[in-house]
Amino acid sequence: MIEKFISPGDKLELKSTVQVTLPDGTEGVKTYRTSVYNILEDGKLELVMPMEQTKLVLLPVGGEYDVCFYSHKGVYRTDVRIVDRQKVNGMYILIVELISSLHKYQRREYYRFNCIVDVMAREMTKYEEDAFARGRTYIVSEQDMIKGVIVDISGGGTRFVSKHKFTEDSMILMQFDLSILGSYRSFLLAAKVIYSGEIENREEEYENRVKFEYIDTMTREEIIRYIFDEERKNRKNGKDC
Repeated sequence: MIEKFISPGDKLELKSTVQVTLPDGTEGVKTYRTSVYNILEDGKLELVMPMEQTKLVLLPVGGEYDVCFYSHKGVYRTDVRIVDRQKVNGMYILIVELISSLHKYQRREYYRFNCIVDVMAREMTKYEEDAFARGRTYIVSEQDMIKGVIVDISGGGTRFVSKHKFTEDSMILMQFDLSILGSYRSFLLAAKVIYSGEIENREEEYENRVKFEYIDTMTREEIIRYIFDEERKNRKNGKDC
């Protein structure tokens, strides 16, 4: 039955069902990204063991995770339990069983796509934020923008690196371009800073995680279209996203 919705090679996110201490010192839910390796006859799944940087993440047998599958038929969610870890054809594999029903999940914008995209950003003025909140674009000045690089993006927000530390919970203005269906689209968006902290072993470089605010449905869908177009290109070229 699951073969109707999920296929080997499909991307997925594993989210722990218990809170852990995150790198920034806060409590939160840890997310791992990997892919489906195989579907077994008994309904269990073989998943490629996730990696962080260059190290395998040895998720514990018995651990339970909330999973989102990104298949060609849409996004599906279920809960799984790890029942075994094996090495198959030189590949380290997690074997999991479903412990809840598989159902379609509509919030595709939370899938985060790894990318390298130049961005300009700065903190917003109150007048600018008020204008965005009313659905208008009002820019005091495009000067004093800080250069950065987006390293992953979703329809809900982005993570970018800069040489400037932003104030957490502040609103920032972001400008970046994405190639969509062969042409570049320029985005000018408001975003709330969720986290901004110095990157370990990289002096005066900061990781910034932000959530898009006051974003309309059409703009969000354009970003999602970019993500899925790039995913298809990478699969066609045999690249791992």
